[in-house]
Amino acid sequence: MAVIKMNFLSQALGMQTNVTICLPTFSFADIMNGREDVYVPGMKYQVLWLLHGGSGDDSDYVNFSNITRYADDNKLAVVMPADYNASYDDDPNGRTKYRTFVAEELPKVLRAMFPFSDKREDNFIAGLSMGGGGTGKISINYPENYAAALIMSSGGGLNDPIARPGRPAMVMRDPEAPKKLRELAAENIRSGKQVPKYFVTCGGDDGALEGAVFAKDFLAEQGYDVYFEEVPGYAHEWDFWDLTLRKAIKEWLPIRHSVIYPGEE
Repeated sequence: MAVIKMNFLSQALGMQTNVTICLPTFSFADIMNGREDVYVPGMKYQVLWLLHGGSGDDSDYVNFSNITRYADDNKLAVVMPADYNASYDDDPNGRTKYRTFVAEELPKVLRAMFPFSDKREDNFIAGLSMGGGGTGKISINYPENYAAALIMSSGGGLNDPIARPGRPAMVMRDPEAPKKLRELAAENIRSGKQVPKYFVTCGGDDGALEGAVFAKDFLAEQGYDVYFEEVPGYAHEWDFWDLTLRKAIKEWLPIRHSVIYPGEE
């Protein structure tokens, strides 16, 4: 497994930014499976675009989960961009366009550098907490880009902010943003667009559960294919997110669990 730390000048962001990439490489499992000619011209990887939560960065999943092992075991490339607490939004009053960066610029840049498949059925997006919100925003704005979307511990940007005792509701740059996203999600179905399958999951002891249930119910009501799982005994924590990633990569997402070699498309 190669873990690549990349820093480059982004046009969408107008600044240098960091990206961490997990890229499966030759392993002893390949010998055991009878394949030693692992590196073949024209080979491609399926890709999981994985978004971190608030106050985190592109290294979170590598530091706090087993994503490198899951990626290597399943021959899946994983791309983890840094968002710098921008909520994966395009700033209407500035140069930083994080939604555009993740959905448009980053795939274009990385597909020119790495053997990443550009086919919809080979691309998936996921995120936790703030990254779950980013997953909802990006997958609804760019439904043609992803076969599946995994929203962990979040309302996917679809629910209005919730005020809880001792903690005020989150202040949003655009208070109408959740409503606009819901309208767009509904329009995607009405217009017959090809949309991702959604996986929404949350710990039973997580304060984000109400938002996750809202997102699940709303998407299902509009006609989206939605799988929902509430896991008792877990809160807003890495043990839960690691468990979810393992299940999603091994069981839920339509992953081949193998490299795409020429002639196998």
